[in-house]
Amino acid sequence: MLQRLANLRKSRNWSLQETADRLGIAKSTYAGYESGYRQPSLQALLQIANLFETTVDYILNRTNDKQEKLELVECLESEIALSLDGIPLTKEELYDFIAFTRLKRRIKNNDEE
Repeated sequence: MLQRLANLRKSRNWSLQETADRLGIAKSTYAGYESGYRQPSLQALLQIANLFETTVDYILNRTNDKQEKLELVECLESEIALSLDGIPLTKEELYDFIAFTRLKRRIKNNDEE
């Protein structure tokens, strides 16, 4: 993950400070992600993936495909209105829902092996 974060940032010619500013976090926090001193939360990983227009799986070295398609999200947004407690889910909440489900499936699959 560390090398991928650095490579994604450098491919855009962004400094650590520019990247942190775009994420709305401290430079030291983002630098900690790249150095391995800190581990980003799931929400932070989603924000980083969105910023770099890639996937969490790519950042975590689970795939080499930088641009995994998210047609499911587009389908959900246009055809199905998901809500929780009577409040429709936002686009970010849909991304969180999908990421949570993928993570849960991976944990289940690892437990079954």
